[in-house]
Amino acid sequence: QKRLYAITDKAVERYKAIEKEEKQDEFKKGLRTWTNLYAFLAQIMPFTDTEFEKFYAYAKLLQTRLPRRNLSDAVYLDDELALEYYRLQKIKEGAIVLEKGEEGELSGTSEAGLKRPKKEEAHLSEIIDVLNERFGTEFDEADRLFFDQIEAELMEDETLQKQAKVNRLDTFKFAFDDNFIDVLISRVEQNSEIVDKILTNKAFGDWVKDFYMKRTYARLNG
Repeated sequence: QKRLYAITDKAVERYKAIEKEEKQDEFKKGLRTWTNLYAFLAQIMPFTDTEFEKFYAYAKLLQTRLPRRNLSDAVYLDDELALEYYRLQKIKEGAIVLEKGEEGELSGTSEAGLKRPKKEEAHLSEIIDVLNERFGTEFDEADRLFFDQIEAELMEDETLQKQAKVNRLDTFKFAFDDNFIDVLISRVEQNSEIVDKILTNKAFGDWVKDFYMKRTYARLNG
């Protein structure tokens, strides 16, 4: 393990030497995007160059060693969705069984920890209802939360926040396209089946991207 750490020591020190936090974030994002993209492509096509595999292992280790900021005081919707996604996956697998009225029953929460209005719950399920009807998919509640996580990350993107304020929708599209792909690739390990379908099925992928683009633009300007 010491030998592996020694390999990444210089990279960690160079990262710490970067003075601007936005530059550090940019590096982390690029590293994460590359590793997730490689992990995704490795599932669908063979790689004969062992250097790629070596760099992938190096990059994954480096990701774990880069300093993290103290975010203990921050509350993120993404974290809440991740926990709910895990809970629903376990229910789906039969690992958690809760009957209505029993002790431990869980109810939906919003960003502030308050119960989410029924109107918002219905709106968040809109995308899987339309996809199931239009494309014959069988997405369920756990899949809905994966889509919600994508939306949450798009909403937090500072570039999209700025572009949405100063551009019309048809111009906003150019900034959105690249960021949308980055978000997908960063989440490929969570649900490779959905990501693969978005990237390889043009009709399906175009519909999902257009849905998120219009919804993100409207919410950022709301």
